[in-house]
Amino acid sequence: MRTRTDGELMRLVMSNQRAALEELYDRYVKLVYSFAMKSLREEHAAREIVQLVFTRLWTTEKGFDANKGQFVNWIITITRNITIDYQRKLRRQDAAIHMGPQEWDLVPVSDEFDPELAVSRKWIGEQIRQAYRYLSESQVRLIEMFYWEGYSLSEIADKANEPLGTIKSRLHQCLKILRKHLLSLREE
Repeated sequence: MRTRTDGELMRLVMSNQRAALEELYDRYVKLVYSFAMKSLREEHAAREIVQLVFTRLWTTEKGFDANKGQFVNWIITITRNITIDYQRKLRRQDAAIHMGPQEWDLVPVSDEFDPELAVSRKWIGEQIRQAYRYLSESQVRLIEMFYWEGYSLSEIADKANEPLGTIKSRLHQCLKILRKHLLSLREE
């Protein structure tokens, strides 16, 4: 495999030859990693980009065309595009993290405007905001971290330096309080 050109290896990759992908990985992993590291400046993210790039090579249907340029330029273009997509995803997640209950009813569910659905979402958002008053600040923070910021219960336990069972119990209590007050608000 080591004597084959990049184009030949890519053709073999497209016919599901794992050894060909391994050879391309050995040849280009450092280049892909360094490009991602310079762009993102975070080791974990750069490693994720490497994985995404080589997964793309394995699953691509188009493949590399030597008539359009060199393989190295093609793989850097793929790396660049995946890195940009990754950065956009991080920005969207960051924006969602800072979204509070007051913005929930502004998030579109679909491209089609449904007035009944919009009113329903607004009403539910108002009920949740009203029910939040029955929670302590730490309980509200727990709900936000788990449901809106995407932290796992284990991550929350680590951040709070508390046992996982305590966090689970606290979340269960929060949900019971919210459920009770949301039901009472609906009955009014």
